[in-house]
Amino acid sequence: MSNLRHERVRELLKRAIGEAIRREFNTDEVGLITVNDIDVGGDLRTAVVFITILGNPTQQKNGLQVLEQNRILIQSLVAKSVILKYTPTLRFIVDDSIVRGNRVLQILDELEKSSPVEGSSTKERK
Repeated sequence: MSNLRHERVRELLKRAIGEAIRREFNTDEVGLITVNDIDVGGDLRTAVVFITILGNPTQQKNGLQVLEQNRILIQSLVAKSVILKYTPTLRFIVDDSIVRGNRVLQILDELEKSSPVEGSSTKERK
């Protein structure tokens, strides 16, 4: 299968899954669930959906459980919006790369605030 077609299918699935999650689930119960990326098998029969769940720990735990319990519903909604020969079987994985990235940025900000800026002392003398 061509890479261009594979990329187009990935983007369509990503958008359709995100929309299905947004419509079907209440953010008060499951937090804010975002679809970060999708890894689709070469035959388009399987898809690993990388998600981030923003919210308190209870919402994060409930969010993944609700997605797993309603996997078939999400697949059927995706099948209605994205026409493919086979609807991929979805598997959800929590992607914590955004949280880790935010933590790294926070640490860098703290380091920047705690250490004096080298260029500022020479600028003050001039």
